[in-house]
Amino acid sequence: MSVKGIIFNIQRFSVHDGPGIRTTVFLKGCPLDCWWCHNPEGRYVGLDNKNGNSVGKEYSVDEVMVILEKDRIFYDESGGGVTFSGGEPLSQTDFLFEVLKRCKHDGIKTAVDTSGYSSKESFEKIIPFTDLVLFDLKIIDNTKHKKFTDVENHIILSNFEFVLKKAKRVIVRFPLIPGITMTTQNIDKVINYLKKTETKPEVNILPFHRIAEGKYLKNGFTNRMAGASELPESEIADVLALIKKFGFEVSIG
Repeated sequence: MSVKGIIFNIQRFSVHDGPGIRTTVFLKGCPLDCWWCHNPEGRYVGLDNKNGNSVGKEYSVDEVMVILEKDRIFYDESGGGVTFSGGEPLSQTDFLFEVLKRCKHDGIKTAVDTSGYSSKESFEKIIPFTDLVLFDLKIIDNTKHKKFTDVENHIILSNFEFVLKKAKRVIVRFPLIPGITMTTQNIDKVINYLKKTETKPEVNILPFHRIAEGKYLKNGFTNRMAGASELPESEIADVLALIKKFGFEVSIG
């Protein structure tokens, strides 16, 4: 019997989850509980969310491919493809593997947007069929990482170093969250950590935004960032310039 995945959103014509025009497929389930999560409805595994509302739908690999084929002309013309996000897509490794393998066979470029919190075996399984890994690095201090995401970061950092060696292309995604990741201490630690890597990965900074507030209200989730302000453009530009100063290619997501 073919494996199926639980998907809570499929966003076509996306331009923020990798190069070119893309389709972003959001898989349910995530082991992290980030205070600033923009997709809280995707954290809980299964077809229900924490509030008991029905969220998500089961898809076969064939059903996903039918949707992707509709936009192949846009992928081909723009250098785009499909990005698997979440939640944490590696929470459904078997399904992710099967659909990545099918994309590879059918000539559709692939990206996986990951928190890095999964087994090394899962990464080993999907990397041969993944053209780009979008890897989140949030907080380097382990105690603070645990406080703001509900998990320690040892596995994440170990997986990052593994992926950086094995993947075809890696882009680090660094969220700028007021008072949490957007501190001088954390920014310095992220830069110093990346400077120690053998190759300098591309960096994509993701400024905090409030567009998910409606999801928290609708689904009855506690919004721990309620009242937080979006960052001024000048502060975002300062972080970009600082990272760029150390020789990294940097963009704003």
